Parts: sequence; C-alpha cells; structure tokens
Amino acid sequence: MKKFILIVTVLSTLTLSAQKKNYTLEECVRMALEKNINIKQTELDIDNARNDQWVAKQAFLPNLNVQSQHIWNNGLSQNITNGLIENLTTQFSSLGASAGVTLFNGRQNFNQLYRANLNVLARQYQLDDIKDNTSLFVANAYLQIMFNRELEQVQRYQLELTKAEYERTQNLIQAGVLTGSDLYDIEANVAEREQALIQAENAYRLARISLAQLLLITDYENFDIAEEDFAIPFSEILNETPKSIFNKALSFRNDIKLGETNIEIAKKDIDLAKGNLLPSLNAFYSYNTRISYSDRSISSGVLEDFPIGVVRSSGEVVVTQVPQREVVGPLPFGDQFTQNDGHSFGLSLNIPVFNGSNARSAIKRSQINLERVQNQLEQTKLTLESNINQAYNDASGAFKVYEATQKTLLAREEAYKVAQNRYSAGVMNSFDFIIAQQRYQIAASDIVRAKFDYIFKLKVLEFYFGLTLNAK
Repeated sequence: MKKFILIVTVLSTLTLSAQKKNYTLEECVRMALEKNINIKQTELDIDNARNDQWVAKQAFLPNLNVQSQHIWNNGLSQNITNGLIENLTTQFSSLGASAGVTLFNGRQNFNQLYRANLNVLARQYQLDDIKDNTSLFVANAYLQIMFNRELEQVQRYQLELTKAEYERTQNLIQAGVLTGSDLYDIEANVAEREQALIQAENAYRLARISLAQLLLITDYENFDIAEEDFAIPFSEILNETPKSIFNKALSFRNDIKLGETNIEIAKKDIDLAKGNLLPSLNAFYSYNTRISYSDRSISSGVLEDFPIGVVRSSGEVVVTQVPQREVVGPLPFGDQFTQNDGHSFGLSLNIPVFNGSNARSAIKRSQINLERVQNQLEQTKLTLESNINQAYNDASGAFKVYEATQKTLLAREEAYKVAQNRYSAGVMNSFDFIIAQQRYQIAASDIVRAKFDYIFKLKVLEFYFGLTLNAK
C-alpha cells in the first residue's frame, strides 16, 4: 500500500511538472506571432493581394469562350411528308466558340500588373510592421512579469527581515534592553510587509495572466516565464545620437517602407486612370455551326412523267419528267457540323470621346489620393523621429535614475545596519528604527522598478535601431 501511494505521488508530481511550462522571451514572441489574430488577418490580405496579382497576369492572355444550345420549336410549320401546314415540334443544336485578344489598351494590363506586384509588397510590409509591434508589446508584458516577480522576491525578503527583527525585539525585551511598547511598532511593520507581499503576489499573477491572454493561453496557473537575467550595463546605443538612430530607422522600418510603397501604388493608380482616356484595339474571332434533327425530303433517283399540257392540233399530252422524292432522316452529325459552319473575325477599335467626365474625375481622385499618402508618409516620419527622441531621452534618463537608485540603496542599507546596531544596543527607539528600515525597503523596491524601467526603455530604443528583442 505504501509503495502504491509512493508511485501515485511520483506520477502526480511528474504530471504537474510536465504541465508546467516556463517560456523564454523568444518563445513568447514566436508564439504571439503564430497566434495573433491581426497577423492572421493580414496574412489573408496577402493571399488576396497575390490572387489579384495572378488575375493581372491572366489579363495578358486571350479570352476564349465556348457556347452551345439545343432548341425545341413548337408551332405551325410544313410537314415535308404531305406538304400540309401542321403544328409540329422541331429541334436543332448550335455550337460556337469565340476568342479575343487585346492589342492595345493604354498599357492598362502592364500598369495593373505593376500595381498588383506593389500591393503584394505593401501587404508584406504591413504584416512585418504588425509583427514588430506585436514583438515589442510581448516584450513589455514579459518584462512586466519579471519586474513583478523580482518585486515579490524583494517583498518576501523584506517580510522575513521584519519577522527576524520582531524576534530580536522580543529577545531584547526579555533582556530588559527594550520595553514592551517597542514590540507594537514592529508588529505593525510586520503586518504592513505582509500586505505588501500579498499585493506583489497579486500583481505578479495578474501580469502572468495578461501575457498568457496575449499568447491565447488559457491555462494561467501553469504558465510562467523562464528565469532570464537581462543585462544592465550601459548600452552602446546611448553613444549614438537620436538623429543617427532616426536615419538608420528610415532604412529598415517597415512602416516607412509601407508608406513609400503606398506612394508608388498611388502613382500607378494615376497611370491606370489616365489609360482610360486612350483608345483600345482588340482582335476577335468566332466560329459557329448548326445541327438539325428534322427529317429531309430528297430525290429518290427515279424520274416520273408528269403531264403539263396538251398539243392543240393533235391532242397529244405533253409531259415532263419529275424526280420522285422520299423522306429520310437528318444528315449525320459530322456532315452537318462542317456544312453549316461559319467564321467571323476582325478588329475592334474603341475611342473614348465623352463618358460624363468619369475618366477625368478618376484621374483627379487618384492625384488627390497621391497627395494624401505622401502626407501620411511625412507624418509617419515625423512621428518616428519624435518617438525616437522620446525613447532616447527616456532610456538615457532611466539609466541615470538606475545609477542613482543604486547609490541610494547602498546608503540606505548602511544606514539600516547602523540603525539596527543602535536599536539592538537600546540607544534608538522603535519608531526611528522602523523609519530607517522602511527607507531601506523603499530603496530596495525602487531599484527593482528603476532596473526594469531602464531595461524596457532601452529595448524600445534598440528596437528603433534595428536590434533584436532578447535577454542579452
């Protein structure tokens, strides 16, 4: 029985450990790029653009159409067997084929294909831009988890430190160094540390849930991030100027490439609109044939005398020979196919003269749209430059704040150690000691906050410089 319980316990432990998954930043980014709905929607836009590209290529090929019909006629017509007009049902089939090719249409086919190629490129830039923004968003959520996790560890350490001080105070009271009133202040400080730890635990859990939802993971309890140590040293990118970072960003940023491609598409739209003012020349050819299923009246090859008059002087009957006729079935399908066929071919020239100014209105709209996308690109550049300057100042300032918090933490730690010795010797009251302890605890929390604030702002600046988001 004991062995059975042991086996079940081990298997349960292995199952839980197997379900628990700690993700690195690279894994989270990759998972977000695979599951993000906006990315999937944009990939569908690329598929549509490629389909338009395929259609534009097919426009260079001739048009080919085949048609056929089978018709029943029911009504008065001559019966060929007796020559009477009767209500009859007749039927016949017709077959045809037509082909056409555009010889000239103002280079519309070439312009349409060029535009379709640009549209595929634009949709790809749009997809890459969404992926970049998604990666940055995931990195922010990932760093938020790291910040909350480290802050939780700090609060846990501070709680243990405060509990140790509580025990030491009890010992000092028993030794007669301190009075019982000093213990109440330490108890209140322990309660405050417990509250701070609970808040840090909740913030850590909410940060994990937030990233899990971003990655479309529903098992929040078994989701966590890996233990990664982000480097804190001064980054060489801060030796760059905002202007140099901006100039480099112009060469690779997908939102800039998207704006430039949209301008090329707008220019091609103007060419397409102008093409509607030019003549178009088309060549065509058609073939048609007809097959009847009605019986035929044909000569039998036998001649029959047929009186046509009388000679007046002799009374002799005048006759003529008329071939006898017989009713037979329709001609074979193959014979009718070749005997009843016909061909037509020629050229078709279309010269636009007046169409309600639709063509010229389309040109004007295309020109206005070109100005609009040019303004959008300029605005994108201005926004990018502003963001880079802001990111540079934020990263530079965050690094200085981090350096200052390091110095503050060292000073608060030394002050706390001095206060701890004085408190143990009975020359400092509990209120002053708790103030020194709380200042040390605040400094410990501030350095965690400053550390991750600097890391994220540095990653944003590196993102604009084209560096990969990772923990290095």
